[in-house]
Amino acid sequence: MPSTLRHLTLDNGLQVTLRHAPQLKRCAAAVRVMAGSHDTPRRYAGLAHFLEHLLFLGNERFPLDDALMRYVQRHGGQVNASTRERTTDYFFEVPQAAFASALERLCEMLARPSFDIPRQLREREVIHAEFIAWSRNAQAQAHFALLQQASARHPLSAFQAGNRFSLPVHSHDFHTALQHFHQRYYQGGQMRLSLSGPQSLDDLQALAQHAGSSIASGASVAQATPPALVDQPLAPTLDGQQLDLLLAVERQPAGLDQAIEFLVTWLTDTHAGGLQAALRQRGWLEAFECSPLYSFAGQTLLHVRATLSDASNAAQVQALLFDWLRFFRDADWRTLNQEYARLQQRREQTATALDLARRDSSAQPYLALDAEAEAALRTLLDDLLEHSPPAHQQPWYLPPAQPLLDVPRSELTFTPAPAGLVVSPLLPAQRQHGVVYLRWQLASALRSQLWQVLDQALRPLRERAGRAAIELRFETTGPFWQLRCSGIPQAVVMVVMEALETLRHPSPASWTPKTASEPEPMPIRALLGQLPEQLVGQNKPSLPTCTLNQSDVDALWTHAHWQGLATGFDEPSQQALNRALQAVPGHPQAQRPVAVEPVRRWQTPLPPASEHAVLLFCPLADEACARLLAQHIQGPFYQRLRVELQLGYAVFSAFRQLQGCSGLLFGVQSPSANHAQILTHIREFLTALPRTLDCSADIREALAEQLDEASMSNAEVAEWAWQTQLSGRPQANLDSLQAAVLAVDQARLRQCAEDLLQARQGWLCLANGPAPSDDWQATA
Repeated sequence: MPSTLRHLTLDNGLQVTLRHAPQLKRCAAAVRVMAGSHDTPRRYAGLAHFLEHLLFLGNERFPLDDALMRYVQRHGGQVNASTRERTTDYFFEVPQAAFASALERLCEMLARPSFDIPRQLREREVIHAEFIAWSRNAQAQAHFALLQQASARHPLSAFQAGNRFSLPVHSHDFHTALQHFHQRYYQGGQMRLSLSGPQSLDDLQALAQHAGSSIASGASVAQATPPALVDQPLAPTLDGQQLDLLLAVERQPAGLDQAIEFLVTWLTDTHAGGLQAALRQRGWLEAFECSPLYSFAGQTLLHVRATLSDASNAAQVQALLFDWLRFFRDADWRTLNQEYARLQQRREQTATALDLARRDSSAQPYLALDAEAEAALRTLLDDLLEHSPPAHQQPWYLPPAQPLLDVPRSELTFTPAPAGLVVSPLLPAQRQHGVVYLRWQLASALRSQLWQVLDQALRPLRERAGRAAIELRFETTGPFWQLRCSGIPQAVVMVVMEALETLRHPSPASWTPKTASEPEPMPIRALLGQLPEQLVGQNKPSLPTCTLNQSDVDALWTHAHWQGLATGFDEPSQQALNRALQAVPGHPQAQRPVAVEPVRRWQTPLPPASEHAVLLFCPLADEACARLLAQHIQGPFYQRLRVELQLGYAVFSAFRQLQGCSGLLFGVQSPSANHAQILTHIREFLTALPRTLDCSADIREALAEQLDEASMSNAEVAEWAWQTQLSGRPQANLDSLQAAVLAVDQARLRQCAEDLLQARQGWLCLANGPAPSDDWQATA
């Protein structure tokens, strides 16, 4: 089902792109302001970022409790913003029924912000907390160090995020600069609005004209041309196993962004005859990525990052990179561009409403390379290769056609579903999005080591599948392994077939131990990654390193038990999937739900860090009440701990389902408050909760509407079906969940809140420090 586009310009100068995509269930809006951190006075670093924050705090018409962020959250959507060097983006996605009101709030907040000094002071402290976390994060500092290679005269080398000292809120000059920046750039001639959804183009146009009219009229403003990007050739940096190479070019023609996307697509491809394949064949490469760090006014800074093995030589890796670039420059791109067109078509077909709106607002639709972009690519490659080392004459090859982009119709040959598979009707086949879950329970003491072998064996397939917009994930949690595959149903079947063969017989190369270490994420994100493992609570010490072989894999599968779920497949593709799943290793068997002890458990899976992080998961068996509580808590919790108490910028609460367990999740990372203080604030918030609860019919009906299949994303529907199966309720349906939400009364909701406060169904707290009191069962 192809989408259709319409472009128009409103009377106030606002450029609008409308996309009617009938396959979508949700709607999205994205606004790009052509101004960013490099367009502000240099003495006020972070002013553009600061304004982005202020806009979300509400105004006279839509105060904070009814402004865009709270509104979108109440309707089960997502919302965010991003300030870059020369652009600022605002975007959200919501169910169709909430779209008009959300769009009105978006345009209103952009047009009429409040510059109230007290809220500026509070938000400046949030910006400062972000700055502290940024200054203590090794990855962020390494990135900043890379940018120091740019010319000292270029703003790219300067600090731009902002902090308490660069944002003098009480200064009259700063206040004038802030208002001037908003008036100059937040007007129709300097903004692009993009809408995407299943509505007709006429309906979308009416929405855009109504909401967009609140934006001030204006003309396009020429952003200042930056000085030279670099003063001298950029040298590669090698830090341990991490090779970082910056490629800078200037004076590039129009079409550059599209050209870069085309180049990066094939530079990072893993096909035989490509750069990554050559590096891995030599045993030199663990990971490889390439992305533009900066692109504006014909300037581009490309970043190539390679995680190398101990056997590699950085100079030889760099020589092979330039050798491939030279080959690619001289190649015939006609057939490759046809393949790229198919790839872009698949990306558009599987994109969410938010993906589509953001691509349109950045003027980068999913299209093949056009003549302008092709000319820009040749200029870019010529400039990159101007001073490159001589060729090594490596035999390179362009990638072949991707079979996963071909989805031949499956034959309707009846094959019964395997005994361990539940076929769920929750996701209708007309969504053209199939999802398969397979979960094994394993007794082998070698499961951790063997998972690493099999995960490494699946990597090439995972990368190829990702290029064809098929997501393949393979995860380990305690005694469980889980494989999840989603996307176009017929292609999912193809990927699952290959994945099962790989799991049974991993390639010889996958037995080589992986030596590269992953960069450490910020503490709260690391705790989120640890949560499923800690929830299962079956950690066992790792066995000493030993030599593994195929017989160990065979033995593991002999004693494994599995269960699975499939949803979203039409009859022919379901029959094809049933045939593929005959090859699932192990024995089909329903697994017992994970049981959480009704105690307060404190786990310390991370060492202490410069910032204190607490992640609190509170199981609640009553899913309907838990969802209503989460809906009620989300905004006030953020307001109290982040805005009023200013504990830090990483503050959140949400309903979560993990390993079949439903509950509420609270997260805080703070540069100032310690673990005991964070926990005290959470408890004080929960203590006051029962007195503030509202269980009115309007609130229950609004939540029930969000839980309709037509309002949920395809991924959310599939995940809910899987989580209910893991909880021991494989026949549950969304209609019953909606009915349960509508049936909740005030007394029941308050009792649920009291159970939450008293930890009657348990609390699991993960932190990067010891328990603050004796009322916790604490383990390291």
